[in-house]
Amino acid sequence: MSLFKKLFGAADSKEEKETENIYNSQHDLPKVPVDERFMLNFKKNGGKFIYCENLDEVKEQFENILEENDWFESEVMCFEPKLHILLDENKLEHANVKNPIFLFASCENLIADEGSIFLSSNQLKQNKPNQLPSNIIILATTSQIIESTSDGLRLIKRKYEKNYPTNITTIKYFDKAKEEDFLQYGSTPKNLYLLLLEDL
Repeated sequence: MSLFKKLFGAADSKEEKETENIYNSQHDLPKVPVDERFMLNFKKNGGKFIYCENLDEVKEQFENILEENDWFESEVMCFEPKLHILLDENKLEHANVKNPIFLFASCENLIADEGSIFLSSNQLKQNKPNQLPSNIIILATTSQIIESTSDGLRLIKRKYEKNYPTNITTIKYFDKAKEEDFLQYGSTPKNLYLLLLEDL
C-alpha cells in the first residue's frame, strides 16, 4: 500500500468514526415526547399556552384572557357555531362584525416539530393569515398534537374523505419578527393564546 493510500485511508476512517460518534450521540438522547416538543416549540415561537383539565377551566381561562386584554363586549371573528356559546355567555358580538378584536377558533391539529397551529377553511373560511385580527384565541385538545405538517395533511385526508377543506395553512410566529430574522420574512405574527383541553 502506498503512502498516499495509507494517509488518506487513515483520514477516511478517522472521519467516519467522528461522523459515527456524532450520529450515535444524537440518537442516544432520549426522544422528547410529542406533547412536550409541541409546548417547547410553541413557547419558543412566542405563543401563550394555557392548560385546562376540563371545560369549566376553559371557560374560566377564556374569561381571564378577556379581562387581561379588556376585550369584554368586543366584536369577534368566529366561524364555528360550536364555539358561539362561549362568546354569547360573555356578550361578545360575532355576527356580521366589521372590526373584530380577535379570532376565536378551534384548529385541525397542533404541529409539534414546528410549534405551529394547523388551520383550514373550517376555522378561517377563505381568510388568509394577513386578513385575520392580530389577536387569536385557539381552543384545542391534547389529542390534536401530532408530529408534523405531513401527518396533519394525512389526517385531513382520512377525516374528511371527499369534502376536503380548502385554505389549509399553519400559523407559526406569535412575536413580532426581528429585523435580522429572514426566516419570518413575509409572515404575519399573531398575538396567540392556546387553550389546551386535556382529553386523553
